[in-house]
This record gives sequence, structure tokens and C-alpha cells, in this order.
Amino acid sequence: MSVTPDNDNAPDEPMVFIIIGKAYETDGDDEGVDIHVMLRAPDDDTAVREALNALAEEGFLEADLDQIGTLTDVPNEEPHASAYQGALEGEVAIIRFN
Repeated sequence: MSVTPDNDNAPDEPMVFIIIGKAYETDGDDEGVDIHVMLRAPDDDTAVREALNALAEEGFLEADLDQIGTLTDVPNEEPHASAYQGALEGEVAIIRFN
């Protein structure tokens, strides 16, 4: 019988990343749209790659990603609470601030 060792580096809960930045829908757009992207990923490189892919699928041509981190608590307020739930279910949630 194999035993799975207890590893302190392995998270007990899935890692939900939040990426903060600005995305651009048109060439030459100087202002862009402030965004938060929430998703579940095994590491930050994968999170960034999946976030960029999701932004491209939504029609964004470019993105400046300023910050990345993991959420340690479940957000209480919308739209982040439902975006967090979507991320737990495997979705990539994009929150736009106009």
C-alpha cells in the first residue's frame, strides 16, 4: 500500500489567483480598461498564460498585468465573490471596471 507523504508545500485548498492590470480592446487605445482576472491554476506562470488567453478570447488585443497574487480568503463582496466561486469551478473570471 502506498502512502502519500504530507508535504507542507502542497496547498490544502486550490490556489485561486487574482491578476490586476489593464486591457486594451483597440490599437492605439491609450486608456484601456482596468481589469481583475480570477482563476485557479497550479502556479503563477500558468495563471498568467491562462489569463492572457481568456482576455484574447474576450477580444482584448493587449494587456498590461501589474500584480499577481493568491487569495487567502473568500471575498465577501460582489463581483469578486461570484468570480471566486467561478474560479473554484474552473472558470476564468474577468472583472471589468469602466
